[in-house]
Amino acid sequence: MKSAMFFPDTVVLARRNFKRLLRTPQILAFATIQPVMFVLLFRYVFGADILFGLQRAGWKYEYADYLIPGILVQVTSFGSIAAAVGIAADMGSGIMDRFRSLPMSQAAVLTGRTVSDIARQLMTVTIILIVGTMVGFRFHNGIAGAVGAIGMALLFGFAMAWFFAWVGLRVTDAEAVQTAGFIPIFPLVFLSGAFTPITGLPPILEAFARNQPLTHVVSAIRGLAQGSDMPLTADTNHHIIMATIWCVGSIVIFGYMSIRKFTKAA
Repeated sequence: MKSAMFFPDTVVLARRNFKRLLRTPQILAFATIQPVMFVLLFRYVFGADILFGLQRAGWKYEYADYLIPGILVQVTSFGSIAAAVGIAADMGSGIMDRFRSLPMSQAAVLTGRTVSDIARQLMTVTIILIVGTMVGFRFHNGIAGAVGAIGMALLFGFAMAWFFAWVGLRVTDAEAVQTAGFIPIFPLVFLSGAFTPITGLPPILEAFARNQPLTHVVSAIRGLAQGSDMPLTADTNHHIIMATIWCVGSIVIFGYMSIRKFTKAA
């Protein structure tokens, strides 16, 4: 009976979480300010020097065209920490115990959280694309490429939401979970080629950066947005396949682990 209620319960809980976001717009504002600052910082402070290196490697567009796909990965990964914080806060407030006592699908509690997180991610991605357009970013690969790039960013955000849902269930303190979330994500973002090419890194770090999941996601978004006719986006299809495997695998693994952890504690 509870399994039959999975989809309607997911919709109800996703609506609950989204309404909560609308009532506290500060969450969206603070989640957007940091990446906007990164856009302005890298575009106008470091952009000229980085663009010189990109042009030597064959890049023919503006630095903003290289930067914004990296910012999209940053904003979806950092923003997904909110899922962990929200779950940890709900665990501490006792609302999760209330959900467990109701005749509803237990899996829908977490699925509703992650689905609402995608809606928030879409709003943040839209803001970043507007700011990016203002500083020179353009899609050079047509409408299909633009839709594919945004879709890949949201798929990655959904995967990260499930990872942080698992973190929120393991680290139930809302303050501690923020630190726990940044520890693995911060180095992965900055060692992914999101802001600068990875070819200038020391050999060990370059090997790690070349094969870690965020590099595949950034490169897939960049190739979809700008086309695959340049040296820095030539392996777009490979990156799309690898990014999809990483994202879908993370959704399945951390989704299963999160739901199992939540229902086992019921």
